[in-house]
Amino acid sequence: MPDFLEDLGHGIYAIDTGFQRPRFDAAYLMVEKGRAAFIDTGTNHAVPRLLESLTVLGLGPDAVDWVIPTHVHLDHAGGVGLLTQALPHARVLVHPRGLRHMVDPKALWLGALAVYGEEEMQRSYGKLVPVPAERAEASHDEQVIHLAGRPLRLIDTPGHARHHHAIWDDQSRSWFTGDTFGLSYRAFDVDGRAWILPTSTPVQFEPGPLRATVARLLAAEPLAMQVTHYGRIGGSVAEVQRLGAAMLEQVDEMVALAESLRAAPERHEQLRAGLLAGYLARLHAHGHPAGAEAAEWLALDAELNAQGLAVWLDRPAR
Repeated sequence: MPDFLEDLGHGIYAIDTGFQRPRFDAAYLMVEKGRAAFIDTGTNHAVPRLLESLTVLGLGPDAVDWVIPTHVHLDHAGGVGLLTQALPHARVLVHPRGLRHMVDPKALWLGALAVYGEEEMQRSYGKLVPVPAERAEASHDEQVIHLAGRPLRLIDTPGHARHHHAIWDDQSRSWFTGDTFGLSYRAFDVDGRAWILPTSTPVQFEPGPLRATVARLLAAEPLAMQVTHYGRIGGSVAEVQRLGAAMLEQVDEMVALAESLRAAPERHEQLRAGLLAGYLARLHAHGHPAGAEAAEWLALDAELNAQGLAVWLDRPAR
């Protein structure tokens, strides 16, 4: 098995998409009775790995029934259109607020282009490919679909983005959470225990809905969470609940920090620095050295989360 493909049991495989750095961005492949579904895809550059994963598992492109991005941020859904071109029978199931962006990704492209520029867009994402409208459909809250008879339940999960849903798999008793259950990098595991942080990446972070979403996910008493950044975390109901509590504590801390800096003259820099200091303090309490390498690893998260908190602070009628 190639090193980018990890067997998680229950017919679930994590595929390292290669985005940014190793074990940063996962796509998931679920296999049941010879049929398959992808949950999140990474970017266009991940598509060869996704197709190779099918081959390694003895499946052809015609075995894939579903492609399900958790939401339409490009590190989760940038490769959906290109991948779908290679999968003759696959349907694309998207949150209703994100469906139009899969069928016509122009707005997604222009929004990211304004932030990153043409050179970085090509390097990190590649040209976005539209999904044919007849092959794409909108999900709805509490929808149940089937993969070779295996039920998958989708729920609306706002808080990180309004175009976000999560997928429950009863066989593994786990959620595919996208970004709603935060980020958990394997480099920060200590004695088998995961460390977690919320993500407020712009532009739709909403702490109230996010708290409600996390509570709803935890209410199912999952044994594990399959997070996009990165991999399977948990292993028991108690461990998932611990991670959920840590996630919610940090959401409250982020909001308190942002509120305290609302009128600060150097707000962005203070937000970024305050977030990073909080991450490193929590990492240290987790038993990790939390040195310069950890600070470098988390610098991008601090930057993006500071941007997202600023958008939330400035949004009218919060």
